[in-house]
Amino acid sequence: MRRKIYDKLLQWKQGNGKSALLIKGARRVGKSYIVEEFAKNEYKTYILIDFNKAGKEVKDLFEYYLDDLNTFFLYLSSIYNVKLYPRETLIILDEVQLFPRARSAIKYLVEHGQYDYIETGSLISIKKNVKDILIPSEEDHVEMYPMDFEEFLWALGNDTMMDLLRDCFAHQRPLGQALHRKAMNYLRQYIIIGGMPQAVKSFVESNDFNEVDKTKRRILNLYRDDIRKHADDYALEVEAIFDEIPSQLKNQNQHFKLSSIKQGARFKEYKDAIFWLADAMIANNCFNATEPNLGLRLNIDKRLLKCYMADTGLLISHAFDENNLVSEEIYKKLLFDKLEFNKGMIVENIVAQMLVATGHKLYFYANNSREDAASRMEIDFLIAKSKISNRHNISPIEVKSGKNYTLSSIKKFMAKYEEQLYVPYVLHSSDLKVEDGIVYLPLYMTPLL
Repeated sequence: MRRKIYDKLLQWKQGNGKSALLIKGARRVGKSYIVEEFAKNEYKTYILIDFNKAGKEVKDLFEYYLDDLNTFFLYLSSIYNVKLYPRETLIILDEVQLFPRARSAIKYLVEHGQYDYIETGSLISIKKNVKDILIPSEEDHVEMYPMDFEEFLWALGNDTMMDLLRDCFAHQRPLGQALHRKAMNYLRQYIIIGGMPQAVKSFVESNDFNEVDKTKRRILNLYRDDIRKHADDYALEVEAIFDEIPSQLKNQNQHFKLSSIKQGARFKEYKDAIFWLADAMIANNCFNATEPNLGLRLNIDKRLLKCYMADTGLLISHAFDENNLVSEEIYKKLLFDKLEFNKGMIVENIVAQMLVATGHKLYFYANNSREDAASRMEIDFLIAKSKISNRHNISPIEVKSGKNYTLSSIKKFMAKYEEQLYVPYVLHSSDLKVEDGIVYLPLYMTPLL
């Protein structure tokens, strides 16, 4: 599985061991796999310390030998039967959250200056995984997400589609009927399979949606086990939020309504649970920006948020859960766009997923003014342009799942926030066009924003 993060690993390696690299991501996004591939290809030798399996003799090295690193490495080399070479050996601390003491040791290992270090972990920022340890400053961070649309295309053997999409996007040129239909077919496959590498691998090898669904369901069960094991005193609240995500997205509420979980529920009761899912990178939170100005982060109301699944393929298995298996028939209807249901939740979720994968934080805008109809609007997403200027920095994005839709909110936004407005986008299932100052993009071009 070819992953773009590999290039980031190469860039980090050029630092010649001045820092360790911590790769954060949800369970099963492929962290361990890509790091071991990197180690095999780019180093003379490597040691992978998997803290799921590491015994007492390995853990004791981090407890008792950090003040004698020559002995530390002598024992480590002997335990794993791997010869160590200065600047040519990579030491991988896999699932480092399970043994936080190893993470705090990074300070001393990097200062020693002989070898390179990569840490991988999920639930890295959960409170109990950083309690009582010194977070090393000698640590660079990178986040790893499910496979993005281009990586998915690569896995299916298509290395050219995304280059065509980039060219059409840059020149605001439609693909044409045949190529648009082909790109939309790939996108529908990406939506229903998702970007979890095991699910993609299952599809490539079997071409069987039942096998894909079983793979995704195993991942969902793993997430539930993690919640029960690691969410401590608010595990019940976390699981309640997790189970409620499909229903909330289906209803297309302006924000997550806690009253659907428990009558009279307050944000204060559930905020730790909501942020736990985001910390675990199981969910993507989208916050209400109260003003569509530069510095969206400075104008948010954290009590009003939408909660998306980090992987849309997992969302589908999570949502259609009547018989603990999404039938092949449902998958085929999704693939051919024949299933009668509210598609808005799935389309909005995939847009959120693709925006996050390209580095965007998620914000929406909602104004429910009863007095001023011109101010009353709902915008699905707001993004800032990459090069900031004095004016015209914010792009509103409306997501449309069907062919017939209205544009009242985005037109109100264009009129009211002319000074802030950059490029307004409508993401839809049709080909690219530009009309009345609005750029209509096919959904598969979302990663290019």
